[in-house]
Amino acid sequence: MKYLKISLIIALSFAFVQCSDDFLDKTQPDTINTGNYPTNANELVTLVNGAYQPLQWPKLYNLRMWTTDIFAGNSIVGAGGGEDGIETTNLSNFVTNSSNEGVLDLWRGPWPGILRTNIVLSVAPGLDIEEDIKNRSMGEAYFLRAHYYFILVRFFGDVPLITEPQNSNSDLYPSRTAANMVYAQIISDLENAVALLPVKQEYPDADKGRASKGSAIGMLAKVHLTLGNWQEVVDLTTDLEGMGYSLNENYADNFRTDTENSNESLFEVQYVANAGYDFWSNENQSSWTSPFMGPRSSGLVAGAYGWNQPTQEFVNNYEEGDLRKDVTILYEGGPEFDGQQYSPSWSFTGYNVRKFLVPVSVSPSFDNSPLNFPVLRYSDVLLMKAEALNELGQTTLAETPLNEVRNRAGLDDVTSGLSQADFRNAVIKERRVELAFEGQRWFDLIRVNNGQYGLDFLHSIGKTNADQHHLLLPIPQIERDRNPNLTQNPGY
Repeated sequence: MKYLKISLIIALSFAFVQCSDDFLDKTQPDTINTGNYPTNANELVTLVNGAYQPLQWPKLYNLRMWTTDIFAGNSIVGAGGGEDGIETTNLSNFVTNSSNEGVLDLWRGPWPGILRTNIVLSVAPGLDIEEDIKNRSMGEAYFLRAHYYFILVRFFGDVPLITEPQNSNSDLYPSRTAANMVYAQIISDLENAVALLPVKQEYPDADKGRASKGSAIGMLAKVHLTLGNWQEVVDLTTDLEGMGYSLNENYADNFRTDTENSNESLFEVQYVANAGYDFWSNENQSSWTSPFMGPRSSGLVAGAYGWNQPTQEFVNNYEEGDLRKDVTILYEGGPEFDGQQYSPSWSFTGYNVRKFLVPVSVSPSFDNSPLNFPVLRYSDVLLMKAEALNELGQTTLAETPLNEVRNRAGLDDVTSGLSQADFRNAVIKERRVELAFEGQRWFDLIRVNNGQYGLDFLHSIGKTNADQHHLLLPIPQIERDRNPNLTQNPGY
């Protein structure tokens, strides 16, 4: 059973901060009353559960994180055309300004989670409870806080660094902290999480999906990959190889409701059906991916709003015989979906995303999709190791993890003897296909060669107005109006 399935968990987590269910629509995170703290193990675990919840929201993994593939050039908004998804269209055309609603979501999404993790980390050490519960709870909080800040710093650069619960006596108008200091905090938090968290196999079924030691090691490797700390990436990914993770034999098992939290999964955002909340609210615990990405007017899935339509340029990246193509996209002449043939007339590009679609037989209502969202998979770990080994000049050794991913996809080994530059391009291309529409591509574009890789790619597909300042998003103007100490990113 998924740890977020019991709605009482979330209800209680709101009670601890003494606010109504929809407080996020009415009150900013820095004005929450944090005076009513947990006093026992059950209450602490409940508060930790609440710290996971912002990951589920449309502001993060239920919408905004996966729409980054759209402005990364893998796809277009699609949807109903016109003004439908205009904020994402503007992002993808690099005409974004500081009033963009999608940018505001990405800015606001992590802060409630940061607040809740700060509460856990401030009160847990003083509780007289079982050490294993205390340590695990603190480890989860360190992991989640690092994850929320990792989202913020990659999108916005310098951000306020807040590591204590805010109250009426706090500085409610914090300035932005330099990105390198934010990264230092992220690394420290993840190292603490590694020391405190149990391995995945130690969790009972009722706690499946919680952050584990492997989650923290994998996320730490991703942070060091972002910073170009290649030896650290190799060391961390090597550590993971002995922790029971492996590729699923079938790539599709990463995107099925009956094979979630598998041996390939290091961390995924948990979703459930029949959670008892309004589908459009923050508290919603059902996934938006299937109803939003289903081909519009097709009837293939419940909802079917037609978002996130792959481009021809993206589709052209599949090599002959790549088994991932039939799992990832719907295309004319491809395999049937739930007994039906795909029609390219259902999309502006002739393609739709397939990997996140849940058949009506599994999810008959648009507001009940239970499909989890993958944040970190073992294939990503292997590709991180391949990239890092190559950057360290060990290209021959780097072929092994890369080939493991390729072979699972039904492809031959990468051409042996490639130059470092050619191998780098091969890994980044493999990441694009392997992790397509999982919200990873944008972060690869902006980190490789300090973002020049991304700018060159965007220019090559006709997005010639993209320039260096677009590698960070603008600080939302409404937030700057509330906090005059927030400076703006250059170029906005």
